Amino acid sequence: MKHKMKTRSIIVRCGSGQLLPFAIVFGLAVVLFGTISPGGGFQGGVIVASSALLLTLGYGYRTAHDAMHPHFLHSGEAFGAIVYVALALIGLLCGANFCRNIFWDNGAPGELISAGTITFMSWTVGFKVLTGVAFLLLLLLGLMAPDGDGEEDDET
Repeated sequence: MKHKMKTRSIIVRCGSGQLLPFAIVFGLAVVLFGTISPGGGFQGGVIVASSALLLTLGYGYRTAHDAMHPHFLHSGEAFGAIVYVALALIGLLCGANFCRNIFWDNGAPGELISAGTITFMSWTVGFKVLTGVAFLLLLLLGLMAPDGDGEEDDET
């Protein structure tokens, strides 16, 4: 006896399709401007990573898996950690402390790169959180997805 899943509602599919670009753009804006406005790398990374959930809700796990490439996400998280440590080591190379903001005098207050090294570290944290949380979401959603994805595409 084969168990059939109920097909996705067209409302859920259209709603997630409409929210997906806004989640990505808003999350990237929070990451980019996190040092001069509320937010930052962690918050923006989680917002962008929620696109994996929206993609799965609207189009199914197989589509999200194919679009997000979990191997890339897993490698990207390690790359983000390496870049963060490299940025933190710049302080040691310049004769200061680990994670020291040595480029603090760049730009005028309120400009995008006015926070110096902290800006780049925030962007790196955003990338690391984005890739890590999206990877974990895909893993968890993959565990909950039935065998063969159990989806029946409704083209109406």
